[in-house]
Amino acid sequence: MFLSKLTVNTQSRTFRRDNANVHDMHRTLMSAYPELPQDDAVRQAHGVLWRLDSLRGGFVQYVQSHTEPDWDHLPAGHLAWPAEVRTLQPVLDAVTAGRRFTFRMVANPTKCDGQTRKRIPYRQPAEQLEWLIRKGEQHGFVIPSAGNGQPDVAVTGVPTITGRKNTTTKITVEAVRYDGRLVVTDTTAFTQALTNGVGRAKAYGCGLISIAPAG
Repeated sequence: MFLSKLTVNTQSRTFRRDNANVHDMHRTLMSAYPELPQDDAVRQAHGVLWRLDSLRGGFVQYVQSHTEPDWDHLPAGHLAWPAEVRTLQPVLDAVTAGRRFTFRMVANPTKCDGQTRKRIPYRQPAEQLEWLIRKGEQHGFVIPSAGNGQPDVAVTGVPTITGRKNTTTKITVEAVRYDGRLVVTDTTAFTQALTNGVGRAKAYGCGLISIAPAG
C-alpha cells in the first residue's frame, strides 16, 4: 500500500477545472496508474482512495493505492511541490485490537429509500454520527466517549461535491468530515476498512480513513 501527499497548485488550469468537476479530478488522479482493459474497474483494481484537505488557503490531496503511482503523468504545473510517496505498511502493522488512533475521514453517509431504492443522504449531525457508529460495528472499530460522555468525534460539513460524468449524468455527493478518536476492535476488519475505504462515493473523494497514534 502507498500513500501520496500532493500539494496542489491552486492556480493551475487543470486543478481549477478538476475542482469544478469531481469526475475530472478522478480522471486526473487515475492518470498516475496503468490502464486496464475494463475501465470501470481501474480504481478498484489499483485500490485508489483519495481526499482533498484545505490547508492554509490551499489544498493538499492524499491518495492511497495498492499500486505505486507515477505522478510524472500529471499535467505540468498541477503541483506546487513534488509529490511525496511513502509505504503504508508501518501503519498497517500497527493495527491491533485495542489500539487507539486519531482519525480523519470524509464520507458520504446515506441510506437507501425503501420505495425508490435511491440513496438518500443523512443531513442531520446526529444521523451522520449514528451512521459512523454503525460503520464502525461493520468495520472493526468503535468511537470512545470523550470527557463530556459524548462520542469523541467532530462531524463537520464540507462543500457539496459536484460534477458531470457525461452530458446526461450529474454527480452530487453530500459529504461530511469526521475527526476524532477510534479504538480497533477487530484487526482484520479494520485493516480491510483502511485498505478498501468506508461507505460510498469512493471515486469522488470519500471513504479514505487516515489514522495516527492517539496521544
